[in-house]
Amino acid sequence: MHRDVLAIVLAGGRGTRLEPLTRDRAKPAVPFGGIYRIIDFTLSNCLNSDVRKILILTQYKAVSLNRHIDQGWKFLCRELDEYIEVIPPQQRIAEMWYQGTADAIYQNVYTIEKAAPRDTLILAGDHIYKMNYAEMIAFHRERRADLTIACLPVPRAQASDFGVIDVDSAGRVLSFLEKPKNPPGMPGNPDMSLASMGIYVFATDVMYELLFQDAAKKEASSHDFGKDIIPGMLADSRVFAYPFRDENRKQAAYWRDVGTLDAFFQTNMDLIQIDPILNLYDRNWPIHTYQPPMPPPKFVHTDPDRRGAALNSIVCQGAIVSGGQVYRSILSPGVRINSYALIEDSILFENVEVGRHARIRKAIIDKDVKVPPGFDIGWNRAADLARGLTVTEDGVTVVAKGEDLERFMPMGG
Repeated sequence: MHRDVLAIVLAGGRGTRLEPLTRDRAKPAVPFGGIYRIIDFTLSNCLNSDVRKILILTQYKAVSLNRHIDQGWKFLCRELDEYIEVIPPQQRIAEMWYQGTADAIYQNVYTIEKAAPRDTLILAGDHIYKMNYAEMIAFHRERRADLTIACLPVPRAQASDFGVIDVDSAGRVLSFLEKPKNPPGMPGNPDMSLASMGIYVFATDVMYELLFQDAAKKEASSHDFGKDIIPGMLADSRVFAYPFRDENRKQAAYWRDVGTLDAFFQTNMDLIQIDPILNLYDRNWPIHTYQPPMPPPKFVHTDPDRRGAALNSIVCQGAIVSGGQVYRSILSPGVRINSYALIEDSILFENVEVGRHARIRKAIIDKDVKVPPGFDIGWNRAADLARGLTVTEDGVTVVAKGEDLERFMPMGG
């Protein structure tokens, strides 16, 4: 166990591009893959890397995230000096919300000091990937680095969404450009750029000094690691790039920012492929989560026109497919599909109930929605928009948590 390392997970993002899924919850708390939340991947990486001192910094709409951590992640033992602790904004230093990633850490310096870590691992709570942080920490210490930044090659056309790094032959960072309009290509591979993953290992004493210097600038800084801290330390500090080593054990490295509804939908749909890109079945690198105490999934009725079946789909505990047909979809815990209903290419969150003869295609339906009998979702874009539902560029219809669809039914219907 890395007793001298503290992991800090930044989990305060609004996730506005994921609305309405983030209408009632922070982005890291959005359900993923049937039984998981997005933050489970970062936390599982910590656990599997033997990093067991973890602070989660929350901010917006944190109730759902707090509940999930309390239910599924409170098994670490304080007596053995291992813990996962949720830290809401303290406003200990200033009466304001976090102004940026660096300010979020700065406002919690007192809590970090109590843990007295030699190195501080800073992570985002809203990415899907598998990574052994222990190897990155070893790399950081071998090079006596002040800061190590995890990075991966991305197509240059997409690199404007990232911090872009230029390195020398020894891997030392020469420049760091935050979301540049014209990102530089990699040496020898001009169509690709080296992108920061937002995963940092800091020598803690160096980090303190940088944070205090940045805080003193007040309005002259946006208090962000990518925009302010990292570019400002390159001249005088040892900053290295760490090439992402994927624990997913597939041919291509897997790292996803499910920042938009279409990216979220596609990343979920990847899981139901015959050989999914993201390997959830590796017992050497388990993804932990809260598992509600529910019975196994159940399939009811065998009549040719009323057969309970799910094909090329993920069906979670407590789900009942009662005489309906499900194709290429994800049914979360407690979902019920009633007779003659048809579900295609869709993601149904917990406790969604689909009435008889209802049809759902290419949709994301958030928790606790009751789809009325005979109701269609995803079959008519104009009709979905007229009901006030969200329809994405790629044509995915999204129904918000607890949405009352009965109000769209004709009187007496």
